[in-house]
Amino acid sequence: MRAMLDLEKLGQRTLWVDCDVLQADGGTRTASITGACVAVVDAFDWLVKRGSIAKSPVRRRVAAVSVGLIGAEARLDLEYTEDVRADVDMNVVMTSEHRFVEVQGTGEHGTFDRAAMDGLTSLAEAGIRTLLAAQAAALTR
Repeated sequence: MRAMLDLEKLGQRTLWVDCDVLQADGGTRTASITGACVAVVDAFDWLVKRGSIAKSPVRRRVAAVSVGLIGAEARLDLEYTEDVRADVDMNVVMTSEHRFVEVQGTGEHGTFDRAAMDGLTSLAEAGIRTLLAAQAAALTR
């Protein structure tokens, strides 16, 4: 969440976001990041509208996905049964400016080369672009 905020404008406030994923089959951390972003933007917009703060500290949105390799096949948004057997598991967090916040990949049951990493990162970026569009649509309602 820090990557989406201007912490100087946040001032002497504490932002506490608690995410409970009520139903999921894997990817709960990435779903929490994507959903929490919408909640944070909405909360600060509400504070501005009611006059509690002059300007929102939100600079950009963030979204996240998981990707992985099962055999030689790259997959987006792994469900639990895929995640536990994936050769490579990666989480990617990006901003609405299409810049990386986090790339965390692990060779769970094997190793991976640069081409595989580039392919997974590209797949993640495509998935994140879809999530960023969904966030924007949710926030304009």
